[in-house]
Amino acid sequence: MSQVNYAAMSDKELRQYFLRHREDKAALRAYLDRLGDRPRNIITTVDDPDFDAKIQAAILRQMQAAENNSDGAI
Repeated sequence: MSQVNYAAMSDKELRQYFLRHREDKAALRAYLDRLGDRPRNIITTVDDPDFDAKIQAAILRQMQAAENNSDGAI
């Protein structure tokens, strides 16, 4: 079996690789490590009086970002 260079893959490529090769535990570990290394963006706390508005705004931003990323992709 040849060595796979997970570091050379984009996040999307690594995710797709793991989904096609679910027995490759090293690929899963590489993907999870990569996700774990990202900074976490705290949107709100449960006792925040603007909790609902902040959650809805964050969801809207993610939906818009996803839409922008898919623009031009056919």
